[in-house]
Amino acid sequence: MTPIQAASLPYSLAGQDLIAQAATGSGKTIAFGLPLVERLEPRNFYIQSLVLCPTRELAGQVAEELRKLARHPGNVKILTLCGGASIGPQIGSLEHGAHVIVGTPGRIVDHLRKGTLNLSRASMLVLDEADRMLDMGFQDDLDRIIRQMPTQRQTLLFSATYPENIQALGERYQCAPKEVRIEAKSEDLSTIKLRAYRCDRVQMAEGTLAVLTSQMPESAIIFCNTKESCNQLGQSLKTYGLKAGVLHGDMEQRERDQVLIRFSNGTLRFLIATDVAARGLDIESVDLVLNASLPGDAAVYTHRCGRTGRAGRKGQAISLVGGRDDYRLEKINTAANLSMEAKPMPKPQINNVIKLQSNLRTVVLSVGRKNKVRPGDIVGALTATKEIKGDQIGTITVQDFSSYVAVPRALADTAVNVLRSRPLKGKPVRARKI
Repeated sequence: MTPIQAASLPYSLAGQDLIAQAATGSGKTIAFGLPLVERLEPRNFYIQSLVLCPTRELAGQVAEELRKLARHPGNVKILTLCGGASIGPQIGSLEHGAHVIVGTPGRIVDHLRKGTLNLSRASMLVLDEADRMLDMGFQDDLDRIIRQMPTQRQTLLFSATYPENIQALGERYQCAPKEVRIEAKSEDLSTIKLRAYRCDRVQMAEGTLAVLTSQMPESAIIFCNTKESCNQLGQSLKTYGLKAGVLHGDMEQRERDQVLIRFSNGTLRFLIATDVAARGLDIESVDLVLNASLPGDAAVYTHRCGRTGRAGRKGQAISLVGGRDDYRLEKINTAANLSMEAKPMPKPQINNVIKLQSNLRTVVLSVGRKNKVRPGDIVGALTATKEIKGDQIGTITVQDFSSYVAVPRALADTAVNVLRSRPLKGKPVRARKI
């Protein structure tokens, strides 16, 4: 068990209210997921537990983990209710009942207002990343939701930080909660090669191109401080023929989902993101972290760099330092006990741009989990004509109403034609490249 699991499970399994603080990625989902699943009565087909998350991405990750835990009792239905998706299919799913709801506050309030969600018999409430929900202004929505729940319930509150408003939240919603705090350890940068290059902010695209074409990473997260910088950098790199996904809070949810899926399955090798968009994302270690904009906070710098070199692997983090960023570099050096110096920028290797293109393409299908489709069904359809071999098929992601599969670029058109010609679970399939 992780420290947060070992410290919190004795209380939560005993049915006590809990305030637990631990860093993102410390195993909090298991810490509240185990007691949640233990309390379920699968024979009673009504909503027994509610898990609230600040973002749709986190809600999706939590729901997947809960489904894994719920395989032991079996016959447990877990629904995800989040904004950014049509509410109609969600209403249809609710009409068929569920045991557990995982969702974002805004969409849960929408369903309560429409009368399509009944929480009157729910015996457990989990607030995941509670500090972030408060930062995002969800206090009023939380009040509306909790008023619709029984006063006799177990409430588990998990948070990465412990500001004063978290204490107030516990007093407001909980009954004599136990408190567990696991101090966050500083990021270990010992396996990461840290460097900095001198680059004016107006030359951000050229500096980014120089780093990528000289280092030739398999994958990289490129951090910018603002949404506008993300968009501008993405467009500038595109003029050089280099494709990168962009991720920030102003994007439509469907766009964000597709960018993350393509980055995780390797069809997009580079992701340009703000810190807010990248927080809490379930992305494994990448070869390179590039700070296209140097952050002013040393903790943000170490958190960014910690995206590479995970699990004992070697990684590298490179920062572009503009003429006005010297104080930021000095601040980071002092706080993290480093001695980085901004060196001259290497020249872009334009001939290497073509080598940075992924040899994979993503195909999206119009069927998903709600159509009883599993990854094995998609593999069977793709290999049925023997034009595509099983070992040529990459990562498959199945969502509620759509699925994504990575295939070699040269076979993408073949995959689309094969999938269009073969029903899945008796349902015709629309397929296209993205």
